[in-house]
Amino acid sequence: MRFRRKPDASDPDPAPEGAVDEIVDDAVDAEPGTAAPADAGPYDADELPDDGVNRVDLGALLVAPVEGRDLRVQIDEKSGTVRSVVLAGKDGAVELRAYAAPRNGDLWSEVRPQIAADASRRGGTATEQDGPFGTELFCEVQVKTADGKVGNQASRVIGFNGPRWLLRATFLGRPARDPEALVEWRDAVTSVAVRRGDHAMPVGEQLPLTLPEEIRQAQAEQQAAAAAAQDAPPEAPPEAPAKA
Repeated sequence: MRFRRKPDASDPDPAPEGAVDEIVDDAVDAEPGTAAPADAGPYDADELPDDGVNRVDLGALLVAPVEGRDLRVQIDEKSGTVRSVVLAGKDGAVELRAYAAPRNGDLWSEVRPQIAADASRRGGTATEQDGPFGTELFCEVQVKTADGKVGNQASRVIGFNGPRWLLRATFLGRPARDPEALVEWRDAVTSVAVRRGDHAMPVGEQLPLTLPEEIRQAQAEQQAAAAAAQDAPPEAPPEAPAKA
């Protein structure tokens, strides 16, 4: 698995970032519905099984390597913050984001109408349907391609209710349209762990993502080298040979 940094300009997420002004403070058990069984993922970071998987630490998300998939992050170019994590393969991709959820209730049921409304505002459609993980949304919106043409982008949005968190997985490409292809991407989601943290957060606020420590160190070294190069005095021009 390779790790790539992906600019935020091509963000595939069709959903809004709206949140409800409610503060979360107490931990509770996962809600039923689309939440996976206790012995299957996605997992809470505090309850990870001893499966021997070396997950990449991205702050709120711990993502397991998946063969044949590139691990990418989407960066907000203005703030430099990580907005989402993407596992991408030849036939599609899945974008992962985690959000603070209430002590009680089903946040996934509450945000589905928001996602559908956003797709409608963009001239697209969103249809609820039953899938292998419970109720999901199939969305189609118009997007501009790299060559300036207009095409339809399909996405399959799935939510998992966890202990005070919601993991949202947005599938693009073949797994968005083909249920059989979605099965091949199952491990990309069920192996993920969410680190909620104990601090209070508004319901619906995205949990913070960070770059892995080795990536941050490499960036710091590059920035330091660039700054040193700018501060270095210019080299003196070579002296002209003396005339006889």
